[in-house]
Amino acid sequence: MSISQPAHLTFWLRIAATTLALTTVPTTAGAQNGSPAVALELVASGFSRPVAAADPGDGSGRWFVAQQDGLIRIFDGNEVLPDPFLDISSQVTCCGDRGMLGFTFHPDYATDGSFFVNYSDAISDTAMSRFQVSATDPNVADPDSEEILLQVAQPTNSHNGNHLAFGPDGYLYVAMGDGGTSGDKENNAQNLEVLLGKLLRLDVSTKGLPYGIPPDNPFVGVANARDEIWAYGFRNPWRFSFDRDTGDLFLADVGQIQREEVNFQPASSPGGENYGWRLMEGTQCFDPPTDCDPGGLTPPIFDYAHDPGCSVTGGYRYRGSKYPQLEGVYLFSDFCAGIIWGALPSCGGWSFFPLLDAGLPIVSFAEDADGEIYVLEYRVNNAKLHRLTASGPAPGLFSDCFESGDPSAWDNVQTP
Repeated sequence: MSISQPAHLTFWLRIAATTLALTTVPTTAGAQNGSPAVALELVASGFSRPVAAADPGDGSGRWFVAQQDGLIRIFDGNEVLPDPFLDISSQVTCCGDRGMLGFTFHPDYATDGSFFVNYSDAISDTAMSRFQVSATDPNVADPDSEEILLQVAQPTNSHNGNHLAFGPDGYLYVAMGDGGTSGDKENNAQNLEVLLGKLLRLDVSTKGLPYGIPPDNPFVGVANARDEIWAYGFRNPWRFSFDRDTGDLFLADVGQIQREEVNFQPASSPGGENYGWRLMEGTQCFDPPTDCDPGGLTPPIFDYAHDPGCSVTGGYRYRGSKYPQLEGVYLFSDFCAGIIWGALPSCGGWSFFPLLDAGLPIVSFAEDADGEIYVLEYRVNNAKLHRLTASGPAPGLFSDCFESGDPSAWDNVQTP
């Protein structure tokens, strides 16, 4: 799974440490210092190594949960169905940083019936495919409908994760890790001739073709650059989302040994941003370790050190209607820390604030058709999907204009 630890540690060591450290799962928390009381309500359980959840947007009330082993399971509102929606486990290499790592439904799924999956294939390279739902059963996909749209060779078994999401422009955005060598020795993230370490923007509306290139992609017609690239300079993007009200893009990028970061791209952007890796890790120089030149780079809106945490999990900006006290708050977490943070523009930039010590290895967030937020925990057995709730006052979270990471802010974290 593409929530990579510093290079000298293995994924499985981190899973073991996280499992030992995060043993209490609170369901409620009290508001402190004027901030909302954020809590998690259980929606469904019984998943194995889940990595992504999605509402198909068809009004059915179902939730689809992708597992690393190559299965997509359905919670129909009452139970997790015994038979998977999709089973491609025989062609998926799992686990660690590999497996089925991302999926999304077509925006017109209710009538189009197509969805898209990213997975590590039999030789551990990345495959992105389109599938169709069965013509006879809405709870079963047609495994023979697979169209492989994109294949990317992976140099190692790390940083292979790929998140998929449709933008408000109708194009499919695909996040690619840098390929996993420690420190990106091949400098893939800065090399515009390869797709590793990039955010891609593809036109998948025309069936019968692998994909089209949006004509306004920033590197169309540029020598020694791939037309698919929308932005670059990423190490290991782990979840991005579009603000459903503004179209702005938030993308979390997992750091190596020092910093975790959240990046931002306004809806008005023409693309082409360079977000800095491997020259910089967050707001710190990486290669070279000192006196790097950040000229021409787009810095993260905020970053944080590995205390607490070690692997950022990107989320969503809240635009639902049930909890107006969270309006406009960007919600995100860290796989190791298990804390849910909120972030808002503050002091001329962005500041973030701990809302809930959830005590969970949070691997992904999800957003339903109404803009409500869900939280997915990662466990080998009996992993759960939760709904995020809030009560109490509107967020006075950043009224004091504190700097993110100010130790005094941690005194406000909600605990059971």
